[in-house]
Formats: sequence, C-alpha cells, structure tokens
Amino acid sequence: MIKRLSMVFFTMVLAIIAALLAAKNPTGPNTVSFDEPVILLLSIGIIVVLFLPPLILSFFNHLAVKITSAIYQAFIVIGFLGLIPVGFLIPSFSVIIIGTLGTIVSICSIIITILVGLKERKLEMN
Repeated sequence: MIKRLSMVFFTMVLAIIAALLAAKNPTGPNTVSFDEPVILLLSIGIIVVLFLPPLILSFFNHLAVKITSAIYQAFIVIGFLGLIPVGFLIPSFSVIIIGTLGTIVSICSIIITILVGLKERKLEMN
C-alpha cells in the first residue's frame, strides 16, 4: 500500500510542478500565470481532485480495484506524454524533463499498482 500511495503521490507532485512551470512561462492571455494567483490555485486544486481517485484506490488490495486504478493512471500517462511535444513546440527544456519524468514515474506506478501483492497471493494459493 505504501509503495502504491507514494508513487501516485509523487506523480501528483510532478503534475503540480508542471502546472507551476506553465504558470512561470505563460504563452498567452488565456493561460495560467503567476499574475492571477486565484486561477493558479484553482488549477492546482483541480489537479489534486483529479488525483484523488488513484490515491484513494491505492489503499485497497483487491485485484479489480488495482486494475481500475491502473486504467485511471494510464490517462495520466497520456497527459504527461502530451507534455513532451509541447516542450518542443515552446522551447522549454524543463517542460520536456517534467513530461518525461512524469511519464516514467506514472508507468512505474502502474506496474507497481498491478504487481504489489501478487507474490503474497501466489504464496497463499500454494
């Protein structure tokens, strides 16, 4: 449980860092920026709310719950994968790094979500 919770939490921290990087380098008038802190806090709050389901599901050890959490986390992987080309379009090395790190951590989180507890289950069946 702690491994799954920490991986999902670390992915959430990377998503918040990505939002802060977007606020640091706004590309237009309709983007998040540090000039409007309420909008920035609102977007960070939305990120936290979107990460609540996998955080809550990480407490449970049932296979169906783990598969549901892995599918939900797959959408997070797609979001981080979308950051990588954006980092190339607006030449920002830090956005590329956060997108790559987020993708790697999210994929590792999916693998850990599925595999943690399978050894215990195999031992119980024998």
